[in-house]
Amino acid sequence: MLKKIAVILQPPVALFEFGVLTEVFGVDRSADGVPKFEYVVCAENPNEPLSAGPGSFVVATMTLDAAADADLVAVPSSSLTATPSEAVISALRDADRRGAYVMSLCSGAFALAAAGLLDDRTVATHWRYAERLAREYPAVRVDSDILYAQDGTIVSSAGTAAGIDACLHIVRTELGSAVANRIARRMVVSPHRDGGQKQFIERPVVGRSEQSLQPTLDWITENIAHTITVAAMARVAGVAERTLTRRFMAEVGCAPHTWLTQQRVARARELLDDTRLSVEDVAAESGFGAAPLLRHHFTRLVGITPTEYRRRFVDRRDVR
Repeated sequence: MLKKIAVILQPPVALFEFGVLTEVFGVDRSADGVPKFEYVVCAENPNEPLSAGPGSFVVATMTLDAAADADLVAVPSSSLTATPSEAVISALRDADRRGAYVMSLCSGAFALAAAGLLDDRTVATHWRYAERLAREYPAVRVDSDILYAQDGTIVSSAGTAAGIDACLHIVRTELGSAVANRIARRMVVSPHRDGGQKQFIERPVVGRSEQSLQPTLDWITENIAHTITVAAMARVAGVAERTLTRRFMAEVGCAPHTWLTQQRVARARELLDDTRLSVEDVAAESGFGAAPLLRHHFTRLVGITPTEYRRRFVDRRDVR
């Protein structure tokens, strides 16, 4: 169970990525039905001010020993040129050996790579740093497009908001969709973005005659259990199908049918998490219609079948 989270800080500290970890895991939301996490911030030299940008410093109060029993050890962005100390590398390797989650946000992936934790793994980082990470660590499979990746217990994310997505992904995996959704609602962010979504989306300036796709996206999610065609989406948006496809690519980063499938799988995960519906009923309620089609897309996007997902994560949470 995800109970203790340790953040390892290295100078210079990226305040946004550090803030993401604090916002998701360090805020007590027990009044909203979210389990309270034990959240510790540690560094090799605690109580020593660490540079965090112009005119600001951050002080970690705990030693690296505080990460020794954490369920998740996270490394936010830091310097690309300074190799992590042996003490930091040792803490990361220890977390990996005992099966804890180890997560990097943005350029924090370089610390995990230096520790040898990313060899032969698919990894996400900010698109600006992807080429350098691949060049300096050729054994790492760097994907410069995706928002975040999970390979075993290693989770890596691209820059800024992608870190929120990766943190909520871990919460969703360990504690269920309901808890992840409560945190997302308090943060006023999307409860789920698929990790394979592209980092860089060209967003054209919206003119007076144009409208955001958001009303169409809302309509799709409200009617997710029903048959939805691209033609129906276009009618709701009030545009031609080809125009709709172009606007989806510009605003969402993928084709309409791809986004619809992602939302159906997300809905299926919620139902598997929060209900005891059969897989057939989950398929119907999420719009896939039949279990074989649900299994196909669920396995492709999540990596395991719906039945295995429920056994591995939901049933395990119930036992605990």
